[in-house]
Order: sequence, then C-alpha cells, then structure tokens
Amino acid sequence: MIRAVRNYFVFLGRSAAVALEGDWRYYAWLGVLVALCAVGLNAYSRQLVDGLITTGMTDQVSWGVYIANFTFLVGVAAAAVMLVIPVYIYRNEELHDLVIFGELLAVAAILMCLAFVTVDLGRPDRFWHLIPLVGEFNFPGSMLSWDVIVLNGYLLLNVHICGYLLYCRYQGRSPARWFYIPFVFVGIFWAVSIHTVTAFLYVGLGGRPFWNSAIVGPRFIASAFTAGPAIIILALQVIRRTTAYRIPDRALMTLRSIVQVSMMINLFLLANEVFKEFYTDSLHVASARYLFFGLHGHNALVPWIWTAIGLNVTAMILLAMPLTRSLRWLDVACVCAIVGIWIEKGMGLVIPGFIPSPLGEIVEYTPSLNETLVCLGIWAFGFLCYTLFLRMSVPILLGTLRQADEKPAATNAAAPVVAPAPAAH
Repeated sequence: MIRAVRNYFVFLGRSAAVALEGDWRYYAWLGVLVALCAVGLNAYSRQLVDGLITTGMTDQVSWGVYIANFTFLVGVAAAAVMLVIPVYIYRNEELHDLVIFGELLAVAAILMCLAFVTVDLGRPDRFWHLIPLVGEFNFPGSMLSWDVIVLNGYLLLNVHICGYLLYCRYQGRSPARWFYIPFVFVGIFWAVSIHTVTAFLYVGLGGRPFWNSAIVGPRFIASAFTAGPAIIILALQVIRRTTAYRIPDRALMTLRSIVQVSMMINLFLLANEVFKEFYTDSLHVASARYLFFGLHGHNALVPWIWTAIGLNVTAMILLAMPLTRSLRWLDVACVCAIVGIWIEKGMGLVIPGFIPSPLGEIVEYTPSLNETLVCLGIWAFGFLCYTLFLRMSVPILLGTLRQADEKPAATNAAAPVVAPAPAAH
C-alpha cells in the first residue's frame, strides 16, 4: 500500500515537471496566460473591495456576462460526451485516446464555471451556506442545490476517468474495466444532466416569461453539442501541430459531422422559439422584441443577436458543404459556430430575460471594463489549466513518460563487498 501511494505521488511529480518543460513559444504562451490571470485577479480584488457596483449589473439586470460565460461553459463541459459515445457505445477505437483530451477540456471548463459562479456572488464568503450539514443546502427544492451537485459530480467523474486512464498508461498496464467503465456511462447521463439543470435554472423562474419555455433545455443541449465539439476540433489541431501526437483526419471529420447536425438542430429550435414569440404576439413578447428589433428606442442587444444568427447560419452553410472537409475552412466554420453560440446563449439569452423588468422598466446592460477584465482572467485561467493538462497527458499517451523510465531509489548505505569463497578442491 505504501509503495502504491509512493508510486502515485512520483507519477504526479513527474507529470507536473513535464508540464513546465517546453520551448520558448510554450513559455511565452504560459507567460501571457499568467499575466492575464493576474490582471483578472486584480480586477476581482477591486470588485471584492467595492462590491458589484464595479460591474454593469443593476437591480433590474442582476445577471450579466459572468452568468453568460457560465452558461456557455457548462455546454462546453457537457460536449465531452460527444467523444465518449462513439468510443464506448459504437466502439470507434480511432477516437479512444482523444476521449482523454475531451474530458480534460471538460475539467478545465467546469473549473471556469465554478470560477464564474464565484465572481458573480456579491459575498463569496457566504458560500458556506451551500455546504451540507454546515449551511442550509435547500435540497431538493432549490435548483441551485441541484446545480452544485451536478457540476461538482461531473468534475469528479472526469477527474477520476482521466486520471485513472493516464496512470494506467504511465504504468504500462491495461486499465481494469470495472473501475472506470461504469463511471463512463454514468458520465454520459451526467453530461446531459448538467446542462439540463442549468436550463431549469432559467425555466423555473416564473417571473421571467422570456425563459418560461419547455424548449430551453433542448436548445441548451443542441448548442452545447455544437460549440463543444467545435472547440475540441480546434484544440486537436493545435495538439497535432505542436506535438508528435498524430490525430487522424477521420477523427476530425467525425466531430465535424456532430457539429454539422447539432448546428442544424440548434437553428431549428431557435426558429421555433422565434415563431412562438412573435406569432402569438402576447404580452410576453416584449423581451423578444427588445432582443431582435429593439423596444421604445432601446436596442443595445440588436447588433449582438443578429451577429450571432449570421455567424450560426454561416457555420451551418459551411458545414453542409464539402468545402469544410478542408481543415482550413473547417476551422472557419468552427470559429463562427463558437462565437455565434457564445453570443446567442449569453447576451442573447441571459440579458433579455431581465428587460423589461416585471414593473415594465427598461434598464439596459453593458459589461463594465472591470467585469470584462475579470472574465478575461478566468478564461486565461481555463486555457492555462487545459494547456498544462495537455502538456502532461501527451507524453504519457506517446509513451515518452513511463514508469519504466523512473530512476531507481538510491539505497541508504552501500552494500558490503563480500570476498568470494575459495573454490573447493
């Protein structure tokens, strides 16, 4: 037992050492990310001192770009399942190792989600109220308590699966299927649940009719399965160009097919939502009218949503064409899809739900500079985590970081030299 624990800590130490090795480009990239993290931390320190007044949020619009990023990143984390399903259900061995890259992205995304929730709290020191047995968890009545469970549970599932598979590869042995396969299948359902529960956070607010639609949950899942695999496609190409790890084009084309179908479903569901809002023309159409066309001279979100729709339609058209079998055009389509869905699920979903307020007030929202710097710092933190995760995992998958290469432990004292016994005659 002691030896096993020692071996595991040696594995962690060697992995951490490898994560800090690289050429000047790698160190420059890490330096930029660390600098941005420091800028974000400084901005958050200012927010802690002065309060949420440093943000663009108000009593009327109490959720802003923090929750917008949180919503988007929950979808990115959930999208890791789109690599798991082809491998473990359809036996696509070509994507087997790539599952680890997808689940490491999920870990980084969940860490960013937790960071965005933390900075959105006006008094993060009161977080202890959510801790079971210490505070009042309000389970199962509060949707927030469900969100705490599914996010932290999904984080632990992905950490366990990735850590165990990498450790087994490091040791040069086959993983015990009973020790990780059940968690893989639990993770598939859990991935869907994290974004469904996030959708229910909106749908369950009866005073915000813009969100009171049964289609919000399916829209969240469709957009997640578009933006998440698109990010994974870009990440895999970076891995292929900067490391010796070979990623086949067929794997990228499989992910392309997922993004293609999911984007079509996402736009179809958006069209359904728009039809429901404007064809019925009920009293609750005010938020949708503000979003798409402006309301009483207030139109801050109109450029955002039409930009998002334009990017999403462009991505769908490109993905439907054989043109995107070329990786250059596939990258363009993925960037359009990622930015379009970030706007649609952020500025196009969170903000208009508060405008107009239940009292009919129209108070527009624009992120402040301090708020933007905090967001930039958290995104840099996520990229930093994912970069270090990849830097540790790629050598293990390539076989250049193995337990067999460990230096044997030095003995405390030299063994005594024993003279050979004289030969018998």
